[in-house]
Amino acid sequence: MTDSTNIIGSVGETPLVELTRIVPSGFARVLVKIESQNPTGSMKDRMALSVVDGAAASGRLVPSGTLVEYTGGSTGTSLAFVCAARGFSITLVTSDAFSQEKRDHMRALGANVIEIPSDGGGTTRELIQSMMAKAAELSAAPDVFYADQFNNPDAAAGYGPLAEEVWDQTGGRIDAFVQSVGTAQCITGVARLLRARNPAIEIVAVEPAESPVLSGGDPGTHKIEGVGPGFVPPLWDNNLVDDVLRVSTSDAKGMTRKLAQKEALFGGTSSGANVVAALRVAERLGSGMTVVTLLCDSGLKYLSTDLYAFE
Repeated sequence: MTDSTNIIGSVGETPLVELTRIVPSGFARVLVKIESQNPTGSMKDRMALSVVDGAAASGRLVPSGTLVEYTGGSTGTSLAFVCAARGFSITLVTSDAFSQEKRDHMRALGANVIEIPSDGGGTTRELIQSMMAKAAELSAAPDVFYADQFNNPDAAAGYGPLAEEVWDQTGGRIDAFVQSVGTAQCITGVARLLRARNPAIEIVAVEPAESPVLSGGDPGTHKIEGVGPGFVPPLWDNNLVDDVLRVSTSDAKGMTRKLAQKEALFGGTSSGANVVAALRVAERLGSGMTVVTLLCDSGLKYLSTDLYAFE
């Protein structure tokens, strides 16, 4: 069965839509790539497909083997999805800091899920490093492939098609690309291709204001799931990025709710952070310019959290 006739063929080719109700007059137009329309509701399906297929092709992941990874939830869900489709076993290390929906989704797709306790449900450097250490420990077993998303170049390569789609959907009319940083694999993969097409395109990174390590600050606790690990990702490349913008958890959550109510775009907290930053860039660039950012994942992943808790 080819990818065009099974579930794997539905990864990518997501819509690009313009924000029409929350962008003030005189700003650049802001376009949002709806990555929630990937099969698991996340952009991470793209990197998971690249990582799993790359490992299988090279022999690092054998048919009887097991993939092991640490995850905030979306990467793990996407890896579990690809492994289920490709017939591989998978063990994932996550935490109660991340939504119940993500943990349940991973298990539903057949993953063995190990949870590391958090301190009050926040994302910290210590939590991420403990998850990584547990995954590294598990990877010492025979026939285990350690996906290691922070260090695996196949992850960045998986976002090349996303950049191609953005270029095609805008007809090459893009002045800035804005994206929140977790592993830095997405912004790296997209920036490399867009810069190859047009070196003048601005690349703007987004990080939690409570843990602004990319912009020279100290690590701290925040609640923007999937980004801001509290340390500079090993594959982070300053030369690819023109600016780093800080967005607070409260501002990110507020914008995420506003996107749902004003633009009918239902995403997670990192999507709100992206749009907060994109609007800042759009204000600076002004009318006649185009800013592109991502709706990283679906709001369905966060209904058990306080993100969409209404009285």
